Amino acid sequence: MAQFHFVEDYERHVANLMRAHPLDEAMSLAVGGGYEVIGSIERAIVTQLGLRDGMALVDLGCGSGRLATALGASGLAINYLGIDIVQALLDYAASRAPSSYRFALHRELNLPCEAASIDMVCAFSVFTHLLHPESYLYMEDIHRALKPGGVLVFSFLEFAQPEHWTVFAQTVEAQRNSSLPALNMFIERNAIDEWCRHLGFAQELFVGAVEPHWDGQALGQSVAVLRKA
Repeated sequence: MAQFHFVEDYERHVANLMRAHPLDEAMSLAVGGGYEVIGSIERAIVTQLGLRDGMALVDLGCGSGRLATALGASGLAINYLGIDIVQALLDYAASRAPSSYRFALHRELNLPCEAASIDMVCAFSVFTHLLHPESYLYMEDIHRALKPGGVLVFSFLEFAQPEHWTVFAQTVEAQRNSSLPALNMFIERNAIDEWCRHLGFAQELFVGAVEPHWDGQALGQSVAVLRKA
């Protein structure tokens, strides 16, 4: 499978942040800020969806370890694998997480996991930066890797959420100014419906961007919860 089209740009972005800021600040900015706050919300999401001791979780696009750090602090005894495309982010994540957590540099549109071996896959702020065929290929392989009844939870941007218009407007302005805008991809729920129909996922839940669904908190992006039949 093809590697990502933006690896070098993202590596350069992270390196620039590390030169301009103290390490902790750079690692927070690299994943959009709010390291502790967003990490705690992501932890609430996966635990509310049933993550328990002994389960295997793949954190796709784990970045600098917001979720890994929060899960480590919770004391959950899970089989954790964090995947990202930038080694500097993985190194930082590993420094903040329990020693039993595993991290892997992986630049393919799949998971380095055996079939039917994973209980849950999360992809926070991942499909928001991919082309639709790339997201679909990931979902196809996630379905392969999940155990029967396993869960895929991912965040996404959608035009139906007024709060997401700002992201689109900022991308438009970057394009207007002839700078290279970040790829901010919107996915509408009917597209997810169709992907699920072809891939064999059952839709379990959609949560809007500002709905305080996760222990009274909102993520700021919409969330889809799918289950392997």
